[in-house]
Amino acid sequence: MLNISNNPINKKVTIEGYRSFKIAFNKNHYNYFNRFVGIFFIIALLVMFLPWTQNVTSKGYVTTLTPDQRPQTIQSPIPGKIEKWYVREGDFVTKGDTILFISEIKTEYQDPKLIERTNLQRDAKSNSVVSYKEKVKALEKQISALGKEMKLKLSQAKNKISQAYLKIESDSIDLEAVKIKYQIAKNQYDRVLTLQNEGLKSKTQVEEKLLKVQESQAKLVSQENKLMESKNELINAKIEVGRIEASYADKIAKAKSDKFAAQSSQYEVEAQTAKLESESEKYRNRNTMYYITAPQDGFINKALRVGIGETFKDGEPLVGIMPANYELAVETFVDPIDYPLIHKGEKVRIQFDGWPAIFFSGWPNFAYGTFGGEIVAVETFISDNGKFRVLVAPDKQENKWPEGVRVGSGAQTMALLDDVPIWFEIWRKLNQFPPNYYTPNKKNSEKL
Repeated sequence: MLNISNNPINKKVTIEGYRSFKIAFNKNHYNYFNRFVGIFFIIALLVMFLPWTQNVTSKGYVTTLTPDQRPQTIQSPIPGKIEKWYVREGDFVTKGDTILFISEIKTEYQDPKLIERTNLQRDAKSNSVVSYKEKVKALEKQISALGKEMKLKLSQAKNKISQAYLKIESDSIDLEAVKIKYQIAKNQYDRVLTLQNEGLKSKTQVEEKLLKVQESQAKLVSQENKLMESKNELINAKIEVGRIEASYADKIAKAKSDKFAAQSSQYEVEAQTAKLESESEKYRNRNTMYYITAPQDGFINKALRVGIGETFKDGEPLVGIMPANYELAVETFVDPIDYPLIHKGEKVRIQFDGWPAIFFSGWPNFAYGTFGGEIVAVETFISDNGKFRVLVAPDKQENKWPEGVRVGSGAQTMALLDDVPIWFEIWRKLNQFPPNYYTPNKKNSEKL
């Protein structure tokens, strides 16, 4: 009571006879409480020294061990329009089974005889290649013929040069003979003229010798002209050699130019032929893409494009498929502070969503309903969620994972670390310290 009144009730009314008074003011319960507190303190003190297994817990989900076993979507490499579905959601398909049929929406591919017409263009270009090859061969023969003809012409011209040299030599010898005759005639004329002055020779004889001198002089001039003509013929023969070389060089150059032009056209047509051949193969392969088939055995999950006549772009997902054969794994994420404590090959305990389990994080030996796992991959680059990705596969030394576990279901993992006293773990938790850094060894692996 507050006793705010000036008339105290406890002095006027006695409460000793009430049961509640006896219970409240009985001093035996203090002794019981003290004993309880003492025993609780002793037990708590003993518990503080019990071993506690440090661990790194994280949440993740069930996935597959290899990327090709995970759920995937089927795309069309070309844009098109849905014409017919051959499966339903939930159906099992084997590799190569037809899932749906699509039709073309691009106008340049809607010609039903596109491949046939492309092949005709390719054949026409191929014939052009043959024609250019024959033209190149003809030009090569023409170049060879011109080369042979040039050799013959040059041989004739060089023979003329040789003849001109011989003729010059002959004319030079004749010129020397004429000069000698002229000198003899002149000497005879001088002697006859001297004798005529002395009265020993007649004037007629002097005139005869003079006539011979003039005849010899005329022959000398004529022979000199003949020698000059021979030299001119030599010059003309040399010029003819140059002319023949220039003429045939021009003809051969023109033939080679025509040959190179034909080869260039041949290569261009060959490139066009190869391009048309490639386009024909592309069109043929494109026709096979109208039927969307299953890439592997699996179950059809969900149709992402459903309507008949609905159009889509190339690479756009059309339907989802779950592979039939897969190996389960758990994909989990750890904080960066715990990343140095995770190592490949370590043992992990896993609790799957939907499977009842009694889970003691500090005493894994008392856990029930958990399954063993082994770390097979630790990502070295942080994920978009700010954590590091860890892939856990089933532990072959323990029981198999439940048959009912499906890809995508949730899971909680616990990586076991060092054994420490409980008081140390509580102290670590209160101070927000990370678990003890350690490296796994064979002894720890066997223990886990």
